[in-house]
Order: sequence, then C-alpha cells, then structure tokens
Amino acid sequence: IIMQAVQILRDRQEQQAENARREGVRQHAEALRDAGPLPVLGNPDGDVTIVEFFDYRCPYCRQVANLAVETAKADGNVRVVYKEYPILGPDSEFASRAAIAAAMQGRYAAFHKALMSDVQTVNQDSVLRLAEMMDLDVEQLKADMRSDEVTQTIQRTRQLGQQLQINGTPAFVVGTEVAPGAISRDQLEQMIAQARQEG
Repeated sequence: IIMQAVQILRDRQEQQAENARREGVRQHAEALRDAGPLPVLGNPDGDVTIVEFFDYRCPYCRQVANLAVETAKADGNVRVVYKEYPILGPDSEFASRAAIAAAMQGRYAAFHKALMSDVQTVNQDSVLRLAEMMDLDVEQLKADMRSDEVTQTIQRTRQLGQQLQINGTPAFVVGTEVAPGAISRDQLEQMIAQARQEG
C-alpha cells in the first residue's frame, strides 16, 4: 500500500510538472517562435514550429542533430527555430557565441551543421578552426562573439529554458508539448500532428 501511495504521489507530481510546463509554453509562445538573430529553418511560413534547445557538446544533441530540419523538410509546412542553450561549460558557450556570430555573416545553418556533425571535440580551438575552414571573417566573428546582441541572445534563451524547466539538452517544444531528451522521428511527427489538432 505504501509503494502504491508513493507511486500515486510521484505520478501526481509528474502531472503537475507537465501542466506547469504546458502553461509556461503557452505564456512564452511568442518568445519560443522568435528565432532572434538566427534564421528560421524549414518553411518560415509553416503552420507549426519545432523549437529545439541544444548544446554543441551534448552527445544526445549530436545524435538528433538533423532530426528537426529533416522532419520539417519532409512535412513541408513546419518552421524550425533553434535555441542555443549552452549548459555544459565554457566551451559550449564559446561554440554558441561563435554560431550566433556566424549568423551575422549569413552562415548559421552551415556552421551549426558542421559543429554538430564534423567537429569531433568542440572547444575554442576547433570552433575557430572551423570558422577559418568555412572562410568566415574570423576577426569579425570574434568581435561579434563579444557583442551585447550575442550575450543577450544567450541570456534570453537561458531565462526561457529556466521558465520552462528545461534542465537538459536536447529538448523539443512543439505546440504546447515539451519533449526532453533525444526523441524519435515518430515522436516528433506525433507532436506536430497534435499541435495541428490543437490549432
């Protein structure tokens, strides 16, 4: 009986956390849909938005790195908004700052993809090497990385993540649903279908 009571309490707490998260998503819907200085990928006019919180040094994020964009491409009517959420230390933040700065040179999507799939160990040296290999203006990149705009972009995402109780990466938000962890294509497609039903 005690074990049952503990399980019921745990289930109730999980349900309350889920409800709080959904309410948070409703309250912050505009901030979630806003890509800030980053480009919107997929179909910018899509009827559903996949929001992905990620960290370049997170192995699970790297496993599902192409999931959102490939799902959006297959669907044809889905927007993708990436949220740079560097939570795994200084090298993560350095990579996020560089990626946002790469967006200022119009090269975000390619830089993001290369950081996720081609760079084995993400650190300051490998990030700057990648920028050089991609013919970015590295001095401009370094200056932009220190800019208020980049700092504020990361701070806004951190605040948003905290408000939605996103404690790890990756995390996907579609409609009012938050899915923490590396999810499957099927799960993501179900979330999209659910969001369309909810309108």
